[in-house]
Amino acid sequence: MKKLAKTTIDQIEKVFDVPTGYRRAHARGKSYKARFIANGSASHLTVAPHFQKGETAAFVRFSHFSPDPTWADAMSPVKGMAVQFLLPDGEMTNIVGVTSPVFFAKTPEIFSEMLGVVKSFKKGKPSLKELVSLLADYPESGAMLNNIRKMQAPSSFSTGQYHSIHAFYLISQQSQKQPIKYLWEPENGVETLSPLDAIALPVGFFEADMEDRIAKGPVKFRLDVIIGQSEDPTDDPTKEWPKTRERLTVGYLEITEKSPEAEDILFDPTVMTAGLECSEDRILNFRHHAYEISHQRRMSET
Repeated sequence: MKKLAKTTIDQIEKVFDVPTGYRRAHARGKSYKARFIANGSASHLTVAPHFQKGETAAFVRFSHFSPDPTWADAMSPVKGMAVQFLLPDGEMTNIVGVTSPVFFAKTPEIFSEMLGVVKSFKKGKPSLKELVSLLADYPESGAMLNNIRKMQAPSSFSTGQYHSIHAFYLISQQSQKQPIKYLWEPENGVETLSPLDAIALPVGFFEADMEDRIAKGPVKFRLDVIIGQSEDPTDDPTKEWPKTRERLTVGYLEITEKSPEAEDILFDPTVMTAGLECSEDRILNFRHHAYEISHQRRMSET
């Protein structure tokens, strides 16, 4: 899988002409310091230290999904929110979320194949019509296609709803496994932009908006875990679980100040700690290799 990850990163670099020193996805973004306050409600489901009642320091990075940092904010309707929890004894674990509940490919092979098709688009910038046509060739991408058709960018990094897309397992003291997905909910509610309003935004609006908000006080999110049932797929990020599934609020995140030094952090979604496990999702496990290769290249360029 590492060989395929290298091929995929090579494709991304060619399609999007990624400048040196940038991440190969979500190139433009800003990092912040934060604290996570767990309420202890998940302690019966997991021994993970950051989900026991108490406070954990964290870093957060908000970003635009494009590998090209010069894209206008409106050209990247999907926004990202990556959180790294700083655990006792120097350990860490990450939750990586985006403002889409699903991914567009079930397997790394299909993802790589789709990138090959994107090469034909002008400077890696497909029109909505071209993107819809591409996804229509892959039946598994139907959910993502429907999502793109109705997607509106959040009005701010602070008003987006961020989905983990992948499933994970919480592991209890008794070694019982509970499948879950993560969902970050903004304290002040979800707010989105119309396409016309998004197009009118200047480059860097989202970053400037966060600075203004943090200057007035912490930006806050609630972390819910969606409780999976036996029939919910844990290996397919193209499928969303039913909206009727139970949600459990496990804590609150308070983002307090800028942290430029955190820009070098590798937010690998597969870095687990005791009480957590990755699911069987091949895209999730593929991301470990892709992130590692991207990070190594980026660090060698700076």
